[in-house]
Amino acid sequence: MPRTRLAAVLAAATLIALTGCGANAGGSNNANNSGTDFPKKGKTIELIVSFSSGGAVDTAARLVQPILEKELGTNVEVVNKPGAGGQIGYTQLTSAKPDGYTIGATGSPSVVVSPLDPARGAKYTRSSFQPLGRQVIDPTVIAVQPDSPYKTLKELLDAAKAKPKSMTASTTGLQTGEHFALAQLQETTGAEFAPVHFSEGASQATTAFLGKHVDILVANVSDVTDLNKQGKVRVLGVMTAERAPSLPDVPTFKEAGYDIEAGTVRGYSAPAGLPDAVAKKLEAALKKAIEDPTVVKKMEDLGLQTSYLSGADYAQFWAGQEDDFKKVLPLVTKKD
Repeated sequence: MPRTRLAAVLAAATLIALTGCGANAGGSNNANNSGTDFPKKGKTIELIVSFSSGGAVDTAARLVQPILEKELGTNVEVVNKPGAGGQIGYTQLTSAKPDGYTIGATGSPSVVVSPLDPARGAKYTRSSFQPLGRQVIDPTVIAVQPDSPYKTLKELLDAAKAKPKSMTASTTGLQTGEHFALAQLQETTGAEFAPVHFSEGASQATTAFLGKHVDILVANVSDVTDLNKQGKVRVLGVMTAERAPSLPDVPTFKEAGYDIEAGTVRGYSAPAGLPDAVAKKLEAALKKAIEDPTVVKKMEDLGLQTSYLSGADYAQFWAGQEDDFKKVLPLVTKKD
């Protein structure tokens, strides 16, 4: 598979056209409620996280939560709804009333790909979401146990080529970023691992790896930064064009001779059809929270560089991802 198919997903962050479409512009007017009184005093806003607590998605949501509360003047409650690689939470999000009192963290590939595969039975499509803002792009990494015999990426991949599927590798569910990364790795290098899907998210996958129930940890930079500092993992490579600031000693795949880039994009969305006034208030509050210096610093401590996009630009970026992932979907729908 050409590297550009998935690499374009990351590169598109800097190539967004200026003539972007608005976030669900056709459905953003609500005749019965202008939203000018949003939010009502004392009414809680739920922020749905489609993965378990402790992972990068959950951590980011809890960092923006207090600032959202301050900006909106009401309580914001983070609600974890893990399972099915994010599909359970996304279903609840898109089934909610589009009044601004239910928003959610949305991460791709999972939110983009799940409705593209008929076998998943998703009850939502891309048009079911109203993107409110993008927060970060989190590059994918490959890690092994600190006492692993594999000291370099080449040693690991050569072993996986010599004995295909002899080593298990974690993902956070079917057709998630890690699953796509493994498919891309196989297509590009011939190294074939046996995926083990942990549908509740990164925390579940990391726990399994630390318990030595899975051989290889396929994760994001934010998932391994602290583990690397604690000496609990040996990170062999980062799937991005440049070294991750939080992992300065870890080479990129390109440096190791493999032209591969992959990662997870995360942001926030609402059910489609928000009143214009509500959408504007939520977008403004999220922009303030995402770009808050304290939040940016804490994200950097996790190994993440803030990469904010407005709701309209996030919607266009999302549409571009959908086109890209349609091309590579067969690689993660065939039996492993």
